[in-house]
Amino acid sequence: MDNYCLMGNPVEHSKSPWIQNRFAELSGEPVHYDKRLVPLDGFAAALQAFRDQGGKGCNVTVPFKLQAAALATEASPRVALAGACNTLRLDGDQILADNTDGVGLINDITRNAGVALAGRDVLLIGAGGAGAGVLGPLLEQRPRRVVLANRTASRAQEVAARHAALAAQQGVELLACGLQDAAVTEAGFDLVINASSSSLKGAGVPVPASVLRPGALACDLMYGPAAQGFMDWAAAHGAVPRDGLGMLVEQAAEAFRIWRGVRPPSAAVLAELREKLAAA
Repeated sequence: MDNYCLMGNPVEHSKSPWIQNRFAELSGEPVHYDKRLVPLDGFAAALQAFRDQGGKGCNVTVPFKLQAAALATEASPRVALAGACNTLRLDGDQILADNTDGVGLINDITRNAGVALAGRDVLLIGAGGAGAGVLGPLLEQRPRRVVLANRTASRAQEVAARHAALAAQQGVELLACGLQDAAVTEAGFDLVINASSSSLKGAGVPVPASVLRPGALACDLMYGPAAQGFMDWAAAHGAVPRDGLGMLVEQAAEAFRIWRGVRPPSAAVLAELREKLAAA
């Protein structure tokens, strides 16, 4: 069996091991996947230990996505643009970095939720590793406008500047602002994505309900109890709530493809996982 894992802090809540091991079972690939809790100051050492043990690749979650990108010997264009990494392929002395977050989110929205993004107005909350990871693939869908809002406006401006050329190429208006300015930038949005740490920390929704147009799709990148507050808020204000479970499965499928060269049946696994969680 080839060994893969999830590295992060925290990781106890993660469904990634079940997802990846189910992908392996359905595709016939000799993969074993587990999760590793990494000390906050120990990511580089943990990665080296996993490599020394013959590990073939790993997923990276909070708070190590920026560190993972910095440790790579080769980075995909998605990592170069986002400055963050969630997938590492370990080939001998080489550490190949990619970012599947954005592709996973787009696949979930467009395929699983059936929502087209071309010509839409999008609010992306959070300019950390998660937000930066999804911005590029969002722009490639050619929405009319994307507003990137962050607690620290300068961070949002930095990430937006890195994506300015792609936005111009796709004909998308890209704006950056602080959270307090998100509600006045545009008279509501068709899609609101919470990529901030607010749900993970159990904090309130970081923007007012005025950002939601009637019937807007409101996505939280978290899932399970962590996302419930955001989803309840969205539903209470006339939006269609969606958690991050579909994104989780879709980004995992893209990582599996990068590691194994095989695209697993993500839609079937997502349906199985939702049934499994509902039964629990």
